[in-house]
Amino acid sequence: MAEFRYRGRAIEEEDILYIRTLIEQYPKESRRKLSVRVCEAWQWQQANGALRDMVCRGMLLMLERAGQITLPPVSHVRHNPLAHRARPEAVLIDMTPLEDRLRKLQPLEFEQVRRTVREPLFNSLMEEHHYLGYEQPVGEHLKYLVWAEGRPIACLAWSSAPRHLGSRDRYIGWDAAARRSQIRFIAYNTRFLILPWVRVEHLASHILGRMAARISDDWQQMYGHPLYFLETFIDPERFRGTCYRAANWVAMGRTTGRGKQSNSYIPNRSIKEVLGYPLTKRFRELLGGVA
Repeated sequence: MAEFRYRGRAIEEEDILYIRTLIEQYPKESRRKLSVRVCEAWQWQQANGALRDMVCRGMLLMLERAGQITLPPVSHVRHNPLAHRARPEAVLIDMTPLEDRLRKLQPLEFEQVRRTVREPLFNSLMEEHHYLGYEQPVGEHLKYLVWAEGRPIACLAWSSAPRHLGSRDRYIGWDAAARRSQIRFIAYNTRFLILPWVRVEHLASHILGRMAARISDDWQQMYGHPLYFLETFIDPERFRGTCYRAANWVAMGRTTGRGKQSNSYIPNRSIKEVLGYPLTKRFRELLGGVA
């Protein structure tokens, strides 16, 4: 029998036989219930203890397409709220220009707003004032508002890191197996917005430094595991990444300009600079890399 792998897990012949037995025992159960049974039997869980149900369903589909199992028919098509998601609505906030020295704005308040009543405010500010607009993250992610004098002054979004990033992988010293098992310990800064009416020297690099000091604890609280490394992309045609460099982020290289769906070696999008920030001196050891 050909060897099967899914998300780093080897699928043995006995695993496939077990799944076939489950299908025979519970022929009227939905695919979701079947995947839950498999996750429970294999103790297939996320770091926070939740079952890896969606990953398991992807594995079951792979095995069916390979002719190894026959899944029960789809019981119903779930509504996908992301397919036609309404854009965040604009909010009215104080846009009075804020120009002052950083020390006079202290203390700044950092608020993680995902799954809170202030998440719509974050979404709206990103939609209205970031040049890329708002994009709903998938996978593990956190959203932050930064406040000064009772007003929001900045927004930051962090999400799961891209799985394949050559310059990052070389910098850490990863092989493919280490990357698959340790990728969850890296967070990707997808958005960083200083609101356009805020002009405070050194504010952006200060915010990045403060974020680095707290994000691992926040990730641990939300997802049950820490972070050891941060990364982001900079479009050199638009930005120089000055605030990241001032906050001691390091340049690791550049992207290839090919998206994950590309089937050629020809760049099909702008080439980005890749910057990284270790959250601990032992990041290579903890991530399974090679110095």
